[in-house]
Amino acid sequence: MIKIVVGGQIDKELVASIARKAAGEKAVVEVKGDIEAAMAVKTGQADYYLGACNTGGGGALAMAIALLGMGQCSTVSMPGKIRSNEEIIQEVKSGKKAFGFTPQHAETVIPVIINTIING
Repeated sequence: MIKIVVGGQIDKELVASIARKAAGEKAVVEVKGDIEAAMAVKTGQADYYLGACNTGGGGALAMAIALLGMGQCSTVSMPGKIRSNEEIIQEVKSGKKAFGFTPQHAETVIPVIINTIING
């Protein structure tokens, strides 16, 4: 079973709700503090990290970047800019484990991330 943790600075319950809806029975989604969520991915207790903040990359991914390294993290949206579905899919397929975005884009980017994780 795929395990997804939600960190980030804001709207964690919203992010978790959207992720749960997109994943259905194919993944477990759990809300944690930033450090705890990033450590869960680092130690193999979770497979992926989702986080939201007002910039999409700062508070959403700060702990994930610190603990996992920039190479494992991707900002998929920021104010006024959402990466294309193809770009998001490529980030997942390239092995990224942590994804940051703005909460207003959550309903757009989370299903793309989750569907790619589940369906390859």
